[in-house]
Amino acid sequence: MRRSMSTRLNSSSGLTLLKGDSEELRSQAHRKRCEYLQEGAATYLIMRIVSYTNICVADCSYCAFYRKPNDPEGYVLSNEAIFKKLDDLIAAGGSLVAMEGGFHPKLKIDHYENLFRTVRTRYGNTLEIYGPTIVEVIFIARSSRISLEEALLRLQKAGLSWIPGGGAEILTNRWRHKLSPRKYSVEEYLDGMELAQRLGFGTTATMVIGFGESWEDRLEHLEHIRNLQDKTGGFSSFLLWTYQSDNTALGGERIDNQEYLKSVAISRLYLDNIPIIRASFLTQGNRGPLALKWGASDFDIVLEDQVTQLAGATIEPNIKRVLEQVKEAKIEPLQRQPFLQPFRALV
Repeated sequence: MRRSMSTRLNSSSGLTLLKGDSEELRSQAHRKRCEYLQEGAATYLIMRIVSYTNICVADCSYCAFYRKPNDPEGYVLSNEAIFKKLDDLIAAGGSLVAMEGGFHPKLKIDHYENLFRTVRTRYGNTLEIYGPTIVEVIFIARSSRISLEEALLRLQKAGLSWIPGGGAEILTNRWRHKLSPRKYSVEEYLDGMELAQRLGFGTTATMVIGFGESWEDRLEHLEHIRNLQDKTGGFSSFLLWTYQSDNTALGGERIDNQEYLKSVAISRLYLDNIPIIRASFLTQGNRGPLALKWGASDFDIVLEDQVTQLAGATIEPNIKRVLEQVKEAKIEPLQRQPFLQPFRALV
C-alpha cells in the first residue's frame, strides 16, 4: 500500500509535520498503521541476538561492545556455547536468532559457512536465522578476496535466509564518516542490500537515532530506504531504535521517549511502501508499548543483545511481564512467525 506520488511526504512536508502539533502527527501515523493491522492489536516474536564474536576493526565511536584483535576480552563463541543460547531461546518460545558479530580480520568466508550450516543442520526450520548485516558480509567478502555476490551465495547455500538492516545507523555519508568511517558508504550499504534482495534473501530496514543528527538527516535516511523499497519491494519491515551511550567513545545523552515516538510516527508516514513498523522495546523498555499508538504495529521480545546491553540497555527477562505491559496499553499482543514473504501473523 503506497500513497500516490503527489501526496507522498518529502523532506519539506515531513519537517512541517514534525514542527506542528504532536497529537496530529500521532493521529495520522496511527491511522496509517491501522491500514496494515487492526486497531487494538500488535504482533510480536521472541528472539535472541547471538554475537558470535566481539572482535572488530571497524572502530565505531558509538559501540561499547567491540574489542580489538589480541584484546584479552576478545572472544569467538564455540558451537557448544551457541547451541546453549539457541536451546534456551527455543525453550522460551523463541523463533528467530540474529547471529551477528563484527569485522573480525581473521575469520574468512569458510568460518561463516561452517557456522550457519551447523546451526541449520542442528535446528532445521525450528529457528529462522538472521545472519550478519550487509556491512559485515562486505567485510567478509573483501577479507576473503571474493565478490560480495559470491559471499552471499555461499552463505545462502549454507542455510542463511535473512540479512537484517543493522549497520545502517544514519544513512548520510557525513554522519557515517563522522561515526564509523570504516563501515562503508551509503551507496555501498544500499547496493549491498539491493544485491541481497535480488539473490532472494529476506531483508529488514533499520535506523538508529540519537547521535546528534538533525531531523533532516533522519528524513534523508528514510528517503534512501523508501527509494530502494520502490525499486525492489524487498524490505519486510522497518525497525527504529535509539543510540545507547554508556561505555562508548562517543558518549552523550540518550534522547527522550517523546522524540523517539515522533520519529516512529514520521517513519510510518514516510515509509508508505513498507507494511510493518517495529517498536524497539529493547531500547525503550517499559515505554516501548507507547510506540504502538504512534505508528508501530509490531515489536520484538529480545532475550539477549550484548551490543546494546553493554551500552546501557536493560532487558526485561520476564516475557509474561512484557506482554502484560502491552495489554495495559489496551493492545492485544499476537505472536507471529518470523517474517516471511508475504507477512503472516499468527492470529
